[in-house]
Amino acid sequence: MMSRTGGAMPPKERFDHLLKVVASKRFLKKQGLGNEVPFFICPYPADEAVAMDAMRGSLINQLKTRGVRAFEINLYDLSVALLHDRGIWDEVLAAEPEISKAELKELLQGVLDPETHLVPEIGACLSGQEFDVLFLSGVGEVFPYIRSHNVLNNLQSTAKEKPTVMFFPGTYTHGLATGASLDLFGTLHDDKYYRAFNIMHYEI
Repeated sequence: MMSRTGGAMPPKERFDHLLKVVASKRFLKKQGLGNEVPFFICPYPADEAVAMDAMRGSLINQLKTRGVRAFEINLYDLSVALLHDRGIWDEVLAAEPEISKAELKELLQGVLDPETHLVPEIGACLSGQEFDVLFLSGVGEVFPYIRSHNVLNNLQSTAKEKPTVMFFPGTYTHGLATGASLDLFGTLHDDKYYRAFNIMHYEI
């Protein structure tokens, strides 16, 4: 039984739950999803970001001891690598002091567009990679020029063979009137995404 709503959980309890769920055959075999894409949100309080990074590293190591291969892609690191690969990193750094925040946001949204640039690069990273579950991190660091719901929408055709967990500094809420909403930092309520499950409510 699963819910698509959000909610905080104490760090130790969150870690134990994630380890139990992600290491389970039911999760890895994508059972109980009702033919939905195997996308999961792991919401956590934004002020626990540093601790969550350390926890995710420990989780990956613990999963490895159980024979589960977790492959992590940090969206911020991937974005920086993309700018370097396209030869425009220095140009962006030089332009930043001279242009407005709105212009910088528009520039980065263009060169890091999820559909045309970011998700194809994620696909390239996954190609030939042996893994059992994909972890997506760095969501808060790439706001506002990359929005999590845009990544998930475009990732549906690229990363649906294995479960994907997006670590999200905020809440994943659901209401009859508003639908499902990824609320980054618990304050930004405009990222609508309906097809992911809250992993904190996934039962073994």
